[in-house]
Formats: sequence, C-alpha cells, structure tokens
Amino acid sequence: MKSDRIESYIEKVYGYAVNHTYSREEADELSQEILFTAVRELPKLRDDSRFEPWLWGIANNVTKSFRRYMGKRRAMYSYDVPDYLYTEADIYDDTEEIYDRLRSKVAMLSAIYRDIIILYYYDSLSTKQISEKLGIPEGTVTWRLSEARRKLKKECSEMNATALKPVKMKIGIYGNGDYNGKTKPFPTVYINDALSQNILYYCYEEAKTIEELAKLCGVPAYYVEERMDNLLNREAVIEASKGKYQTTFILWSDKHGIYYEENAEKLLMPMMDQLLKALDDIAKEAADIDFYKAEKCEKDLYYLYAVMAFSYASEHYCKLPYPMFERKYDGNEWNYIGSVETGAHKRFGIETQKNMNLECRGTYNHTVWNNLNGCAYRDIMYSNYINTCEDILNNGSSENIDSVANAIKDGYIIKKEDGSFFVNTPAFTRAQKERFDAIAEKHLAPLMPDYSEAIDRLITGYKKLFPKHLNDDVDRMCQSLFLDICAVVIEYAQRVEKITMPSEECYCDAMIQFK
Repeated sequence: MKSDRIESYIEKVYGYAVNHTYSREEADELSQEILFTAVRELPKLRDDSRFEPWLWGIANNVTKSFRRYMGKRRAMYSYDVPDYLYTEADIYDDTEEIYDRLRSKVAMLSAIYRDIIILYYYDSLSTKQISEKLGIPEGTVTWRLSEARRKLKKECSEMNATALKPVKMKIGIYGNGDYNGKTKPFPTVYINDALSQNILYYCYEEAKTIEELAKLCGVPAYYVEERMDNLLNREAVIEASKGKYQTTFILWSDKHGIYYEENAEKLLMPMMDQLLKALDDIAKEAADIDFYKAEKCEKDLYYLYAVMAFSYASEHYCKLPYPMFERKYDGNEWNYIGSVETGAHKRFGIETQKNMNLECRGTYNHTVWNNLNGCAYRDIMYSNYINTCEDILNNGSSENIDSVANAIKDGYIIKKEDGSFFVNTPAFTRAQKERFDAIAEKHLAPLMPDYSEAIDRLITGYKKLFPKHLNDDVDRMCQSLFLDICAVVIEYAQRVEKITMPSEECYCDAMIQFK
C-alpha cells in the first residue's frame, strides 16, 4: 500500500519541485531526489495515516539541501555529487522491490538523463563531446551519467548486452528536393542518431510495438517512444496497425549483394560480348565529338561514355513502372534509402545524382554517376558552382568570386600557375549531347530486346527480397536496374581485361546544356 501511495504522488511531487526551482532541469533533479529519498526511508514509516505529512517533510528537507547545493554550484561551478544523493548500497534490501518498480516511472520525468544515456551508449560520444553537443559543462555530464546509471541500473545493464553494439546504418535520400546542406540540411540529418537507426532496422521486415523495439534495442521503452515520435514526424516510419510501427523505406543488406553475385552476370552472359562491342564502338565515335573533355584521357572518358549510353537506353527503352513520389513533410518529393551492408557482397548499382539547375540563370545542369568500379566518388555541384563553371568555359573567368573560391576548394575548378581557371568537369552543349545520344541509339537499340528480357528475369527473384509494404520503392529500384546493370558489364570487362582500369581520380560526371 505504501509503495502504491508513493507512485500516486509522482506528479504532485514533480509539481512541488517545479514551484521550488528555477528551471525544468532543476525540477527534474529535485523531484527524483525527493521520490528516491522517500523510497529509501519508507520502511521507517510506522503509521500509514502520517504518510502525507511525512512525505512533504522529506520534500522540505531534500529541497533545503538541494538549494544549498545548487547555490554553491551556481556560484562556484562545482559539479561534485551532493551529500544527500544516496548510493544504491544505502537502500535497505526490503525496499529493493519497491525501488525497482518506481525506478523507471521516476526516471521518465527526467529528459536530462535520457539524452546523456543515449548519446553516451548509442552514439558512442565521450563526456567531452556530449558537453559540447548539449552546451553544458563536462562535470555536469559526468555527474548526470553517473546518476543515470545508478537510477537506471537494471535498464543500463540490459543496454550493455545490445546497445553498446548498435546496428550501423547509412541513410540517404533519392528523388527531388531543394537542399544546400547548411541552411537547408538533408532530411537524413534528423534521423541519423544511432537509436533511431536501430529502431528503423528492427521494424523493417515486420511491424513492431514500442515494447518489442525496446527489448530489441536494449533500452527502456520511453527512449524508443521519444525517437518514434520524431520518426513519425519525419515520415521514416508509419503506424502499420494500432501500436505497431514499420519502416517506410528500403534498407539494403548483404542479401541483395548475394542475389546480384549469383544472378546478374549470369543472366547477361549470353549477350556480354555484344554489349562490350557496343560500348567500344560508342567510345570510338564519341571521341570525335568536339565537346569540352576537361583534359580527361580516353580510358577515363570510356567510363563516362558507358554510363551516358546506358542512361540514354534507360530513358528510352525501359518500360518498367516508376511510381511518383508522394510529397513529404518539407514540401519536396523524395524518399529515404538506407544500407546495413557489410561490404562482403557487392551490390552492383550506379548512383545517379543530378542538379537540374532550373531556377538559376545558367544553361547547364550537372550529373554525377557514382559506384562504377575504380572510379572516385563525387558530389553534385551546387547551382552557383555550375553557373560559375559555365562563365569560365565561355569567358575564361567569373564575377562570382566566392563561388569560384568554393568550387576550387571542392575540386570542380582548378587555378593554374598562370592565374587562369580550368573547369575539371566535361561539358556537352545541347547539340553535342544530341549527337552522343544518336551514337548510343545506333549501337544499343538492337540489343535492347534481349537486354530488357534479362532485366525482367532478374527482377522476378529480386522483388522477393523486399517487404511487401514497400511496393512503390521496389518498383523504382527495379526500374533503376536498367542502368545499374551497366556496372556489371564494366566490372566483367575489367576482370577479363577487355578495358583498362580508370585513373586514380577518375570521376564520371558531366555538365550538360539543357537550354
């Protein structure tokens, strides 16, 4: 009965603490100390009728000590543990059951402890890093971490088994959006903490409840609830059924790479020689186009020609559906894409990024094709970079000095010894791109029926690797296979030495005039 009465006073004690402190954080600390002191002293209370005055007497005594401590801490910036905070060894054995029942309820009052536990255990930050992130002294972090461990001893011991080895995930987006990485960060910024990633991982294949996720993640349920609210708001999860949540996007794993290894090259082998001859012929004819080659050597340009040719074929011959994106919370049309791959099994695929540059004065866009074996990774240019590069291509210089400096820093422009500027990305005018497309059409069109059939056969088993609720995402991924399989062709050609490996810093990107 006594323990039930303490539980019923949790909110009243918290209200009392709010009225006797100067901040939410202080109220959290004071309310916890009152309640835990009450649990400790409970066996000494002999007269149940005196419970309420006894409780408020404890509250008054703890508050006096708390005020003295806080006054000293504010004045001297001392963050030692005050005398009135008891260790678990001080608590009588016969109150342990009561203490255990109350621990999680009381700890739910205090976000200051939750944040530090998650940052320390899940995000693997040091106390110094947590101090910088939260904007509080490192001594405070150390003290709160110690208190959180004491007050959540049972929960923290459970965390040690699982939460100290959280799933490692990479999350990106695909689709359309206006982001600059600074004032407009990518949506992934808001769901990239380690606990959120683990929640997304565990509710990917099947919908899970908060309680199930808490056990799988190894943390108390209220930690999961906090992250789940954010994941729902960021549209990374949905409530699939009452109280059950499921991830809204594809997570690549090793099983996808294994499927590629076992099937992709095998399905293409009957026409592999024809595909390689077509790419050779395209490269020979494309070399005669008088486009801006950025001083790239022919072996590096071969890779650019290959992805541009397959991109053309994908746009003109792929008949697979590509569902439209639903508009997201930020007004843009995109979806997340995640990976928990170990790298042991390579998933062939070409990551295409494009800045259409539609709202700026320039006439070029910028496209990057990443993930071709041996080629270096490159980010797409910001619109001001594209326009600055266009200025240099046309006039030899640009009035936008800041953009020039930043583009040089990011490697898109090189400043030569004589002070002139050099654009480090190939560029096609509209007419030159049309000529290239005609060459790709000439050599790839005859192969498209057999190529499309091979893709269809690959898709048959591929779709079985994904949860059923992600049909739209899966259709988009299947459509992208039309271009992705170019990577299989390239890697096979490298392995049998039909083509040479690219230069160490070979990028597959191009500026293409669109108006």
